[in-house]
Amino acid sequence: MKKICVFCGSNPGKNPIYIDFAVKLGEYMAQNSISLVYGGGNFGLMGAISTAMMEYGGHVTGVIPELINEHVGHNNVSELIIVKTMHERKSLMYSMSDAFISLPGGIGSLEELLEVFTWLQLGYHFKPVLIFNINGFYDNLLEQFKVMVREGFLRDSHLANLIVKDNLDSGFLDEMFSMDLFYDSKWI
Repeated sequence: MKKICVFCGSNPGKNPIYIDFAVKLGEYMAQNSISLVYGGGNFGLMGAISTAMMEYGGHVTGVIPELINEHVGHNNVSELIIVKTMHERKSLMYSMSDAFISLPGGIGSLEELLEVFTWLQLGYHFKPVLIFNINGFYDNLLEQFKVMVREGFLRDSHLANLIVKDNLDSGFLDEMFSMDLFYDSKWI
């Protein structure tokens, strides 16, 4: 069974399209026997995707630091792994997963996305990284990546490793897992 780590907000966002998409993604993953690895939260997009996964018979692994676990109740996970630090959380989520998806979210979701994308660029992993650009949420970030390429701080070939989708099409899993990821040991 494939495991996909999903980064997403612990808030619902202002537009209901974000929650609706998280629910659809959870349903899709469960129906396609894809296991969810995520930050263990029970609210916002995190809660929506984990609840949908469980409702459709999927497997959900939540990884959460002790400090956050003290304030968050959990009822939408198959297993909950409690770790000491955020660094442990991310390291475990990354090692457990076969691919990464980023949905809309806050600074934590953005930081996780950028870290796994950086690790892919540097060759620390060779796992697909996908952004679901729902409602144009990541338009400005994607434009910034183009600025980085134009100004010589990011290679076009590395940016080409990032998969960007605007909607949940039926072929996105095939695309993710059949992609040849570029790596160049001379990344500097």
